[in-house]
Amino acid sequence: MRPLRTALAGVLLGVALLSGCGSSDTATPAPAASAAPSGPFPVTVQAANGAVTIAARPQRIVSLSPTATESLFAIGAGPQVTAVDDQSNFPAEAPKTDLSGFKPNVEAITARNPDLVVVSNDLEGVVAGLGKLGVPVLVLTAATKIDDAYAEIEKLGTATGNRVKADEVVAGMKRELAALAAAAPKAELTYYHELDVTPYAATSTTFIGQVYAVFGLVNIADEAPDAAGGYPKLSAEFVAKADPDLIFLADVKCCGQNAKALAERPGWGGLKAVENGDVVELDDDVASRWGPRVVDLARAIGAGVAKAAG
Repeated sequence: MRPLRTALAGVLLGVALLSGCGSSDTATPAPAASAAPSGPFPVTVQAANGAVTIAARPQRIVSLSPTATESLFAIGAGPQVTAVDDQSNFPAEAPKTDLSGFKPNVEAITARNPDLVVVSNDLEGVVAGLGKLGVPVLVLTAATKIDDAYAEIEKLGTATGNRVKADEVVAGMKRELAALAAAAPKAELTYYHELDVTPYAATSTTFIGQVYAVFGLVNIADEAPDAAGGYPKLSAEFVAKADPDLIFLADVKCCGQNAKALAERPGWGGLKAVENGDVVELDDDVASRWGPRVVDLARAIGAGVAKAAG
């Protein structure tokens, strides 16, 4: 699973502007009662598939995007969601089904009688297929910068009649990131973020790289020969030579990776991050989604930085 490409400057500017704010809201989705409509319908939302008009406040939402599912529940639209895809595993009360977001089946989706469908990609002609049946579809693609993540939450708020709560969630995320950045030790540390055991990494020009940039970390993957694409495939020798201060693993659940497994890789046992206990095991899902739990990812990164700098 590889997160998303992006530019770096926006998040740094945003954090600088917000660094004077305190932290109070948590971005982790929680069960919520359906909010009262916060705007008139019909509404038109600009998505990756163009301008999408939603005639009335949806009551039978099908989400085929784990990130969108998390966002919908965070903004109070959970009671409006009647089905989610087989990868949507958070929050626990999300109505998980065998629907696939990777190979969406129009017939299976329409059997759920949706009045709004949210996907992360227009695969298998789902937009056209559902469009023929008059079902609006929002295509909310992977964020390429942190502002994209905020914008998608706001769009879901507008589309579902929960814009007020969506704005509150976004404001809380911004406050949390600013507070985490302000509290982080001012230390020049290098890091390696592992996407899988190949190993693929993510550079500073990606969405995930923006989150690390909040803490002023130096990404060893930026110096990789094929770094221009954002997701270089590194050699074990490259990582060993770079010898990062911190290693963050986003392949824990999928691939069983941890500090012990790294120590057993040829040439990695002597890495200072391994020897000093500065290998941070991330939640694979949190590290690969761009919804409200980005704050949880940042919190885990910040804890790792504090330990390594201390």
